[in-house]
Amino acid sequence: MRRTLAAVMLVVGLVVAPAAAAQAAPQVHTSAHTAKAATFKNCTALNKKYPGGVAKSSKVHNTKTVRGKKVAATSKHKPKVSAALYAANKKMDRDKDGIACER
Repeated sequence: MRRTLAAVMLVVGLVVAPAAAAQAAPQVHTSAHTAKAATFKNCTALNKKYPGGVAKSSKVHNTKTVRGKKVAATSKHKPKVSAALYAANKKMDRDKDGIACER
């Protein structure tokens, strides 16, 4: 009788415990997969949220064009680094230096 009761408890533990654990575990969704990057209407709107603009990576530097050549430029604010946000607002990178709406 003891062996039968122990076998039943073991089977119940193997079947019920994983199902209960699956129900108790919270479902986690990453925001990178569920949310789209914000697209702004113009640089004024983008600069309200990100005063330094948006950079596609931390490796890019602010440049300006002088007499047809790109030269280093200074920025008043540090840009937000986000490849997805930059891609959504790429049209606002007029000098094509990898930073949209820098100032």
